[in-house]
Amino acid sequence: MGRLTTHILDTAQGCPAANVDIALYAVGEDRRLLKKDQTNADGRLDNPILEADEFKPGVYDLVFQAGAYFRSCKLDLPDPPFVDEVVIRFGIADADSHYHVPLLVSPWAYSTYRGS
Repeated sequence: MGRLTTHILDTAQGCPAANVDIALYAVGEDRRLLKKDQTNADGRLDNPILEADEFKPGVYDLVFQAGAYFRSCKLDLPDPPFVDEVVIRFGIADADSHYHVPLLVSPWAYSTYRGS
């Protein structure tokens, strides 16, 4: 059985991003909220955000509340912030694989990749 995991690294401060709200949406003719969760002290979720029978091929959005995280760190940010809500749209083709979608983020940039 496949699963979807994620984690967030704060590249500006060189640490995991704790207490970041994350939402997962299924994308199709409409965009449907599947789950919400929050990162732990290690910048990870305690469990896969999608697994078992819920893990199906399709297109998904992971939405990270990075702006709220950086505001909670008391960083000097412009209003509105340059990086706020980060949306990563990706596809799952193989329901038997592990898809890991990390976010590396600063107040000025972000990147992702398919990890393992």
